[in-house]
Amino acid sequence: MNLYKSFFKRAIDIAGSGLGLLILSPIIGVTAVWLHFANKGAGAFFTQERPGKNGKIFKVVKFKTMTDETDENGVPLPDIQRLTKVGKIVRSTSIDELPQLWNVFKGDMSLIGPRPLLVKYLSRYTPQQARRHEVRPGITGWAQVNGRNNISWEKKFDLDVYYVDNVSFALDCKVILSTLKKVLFREDISKEGRATTTEFFGTEEINDDNKIH
Repeated sequence: MNLYKSFFKRAIDIAGSGLGLLILSPIIGVTAVWLHFANKGAGAFFTQERPGKNGKIFKVVKFKTMTDETDENGVPLPDIQRLTKVGKIVRSTSIDELPQLWNVFKGDMSLIGPRPLLVKYLSRYTPQQARRHEVRPGITGWAQVNGRNNISWEKKFDLDVYYVDNVSFALDCKVILSTLKKVLFREDISKEGRATTTEFFGTEEINDDNKIH
């Protein structure tokens, strides 16, 4: 039995997120005020339903880095146009992820684990890719420190499943140290030419007869 995975990991999550919320509260507070004005009335936070462990839906909370501006037809402008200068700074420094410490403290998430993605992706995963939901999603994870937004969805999910199969204190320490390096050097924040990552539409599987289904 993996005691770290079944007990100690959650204990570290509670202690780490609680301490993080306490120590980082000034940064969280200042950022909230800053974004309130930069987002032109759109607010400083947003919540969105995401699948957690075993696919259970929860509401993730993040800093809002884009405005709610629309075109003349009421359609939201492209992400790159709605992303504010302040939002770019908040995203590039990963400060936008800090409110998720509350999700970790509540038990929706873990400090380390596969990133919680969109609910609509649930039906698009292959059975192997869906295994990423066997653990709590994380603020950062193995895929985030091995390419983040600059690798394919398929590679991300391979890395997620690797993490699920190899959860350990040593691996989590490696992810934390690598995350600090990524944040300091602002690596792999987004794909070149895009404000956000591309949508995942599913993976084509090939069966034994070499037929795509």
